[in-house]
Amino acid sequence: MSFISYLVNGISLGSVYAIIALGYTMVYGIAKMLNFAHGDVIMIGGYVTFMIMSTMGLSPWLGIVAAVVVCTLLGVVIEKIAYKPLRGASPLAVLITAIGVSYFLQNIALLIFGANTKSFTSVVSIPDLVLADGQLTISGETIVTIIASVIIMIAMTLFIKKTKTGRAMNAVSEDKGAAQLMGINVNKTISITFAIGSGLAAIAGILLVSSYPALTPYTGAMPGIKAFVAAVFGGIGSVPGAMIGGILLGVIENLSKAYISSQLADAIVFAVLIIVLLVKPTGILGKEIREKV
Repeated sequence: MSFISYLVNGISLGSVYAIIALGYTMVYGIAKMLNFAHGDVIMIGGYVTFMIMSTMGLSPWLGIVAAVVVCTLLGVVIEKIAYKPLRGASPLAVLITAIGVSYFLQNIALLIFGANTKSFTSVVSIPDLVLADGQLTISGETIVTIIASVIIMIAMTLFIKKTKTGRAMNAVSEDKGAAQLMGINVNKTISITFAIGSGLAAIAGILLVSSYPALTPYTGAMPGIKAFVAAVFGGIGSVPGAMIGGILLGVIENLSKAYISSQLADAIVFAVLIIVLLVKPTGILGKEIREKV
């Protein structure tokens, strides 16, 4: 029963990584940019919900909606100010800018909210699920996180395949120049991608701090890095790959903490990534792209 409990908790943690990884994989797949400020958008979402619920005493649902709206707008603003001017720049310039945006968001949060850890009140109100005569307890946060992750992945897959905007995203991902010649507004499509990824980051942040109720300006830093690892692990640019990579990463991390060492868990996660990339550089579901010369 202990193993099943660790496994379920790992899937729950991995589901959060998967939702965050989806933002990475969409932005990279379409704009070919690594948005390392993505993890800090998670933190902003957590603080917005905290302010609505704890400071103002309003409904958790209102806090969730406010967080999604704020983070969506933040994603668009970041893309317009920081990334749009660098469309033709080198990947190194984009990477340095992303790190700069990340530190900017962290320090803004430090100035506004301070460095002290805030105790976050969970937005989940459903009761825990008790199985096997009390030997196995699955928390309400775990249940909601897993269900939300599955729903989001299905919705995003259908959105990309079935809607006009989703097909435009696929076209921009394949060839920006050709997409523009076909009448697709590339800038608008990329902005929508950042908006969707940032909105999902807000949901992931709320689920994360509901399960692990400690909120600081650095809350999103490590989950953001691990979600990027999950995106690479599953095959960056692939929506199902983000799901698979996130869940596998969460399970590996949780089982490593339980059976090997909590101090070595992060090292094991990154070691597994290195092994996967040595065996299959494109990730589990990634496809090798050959450029025609």
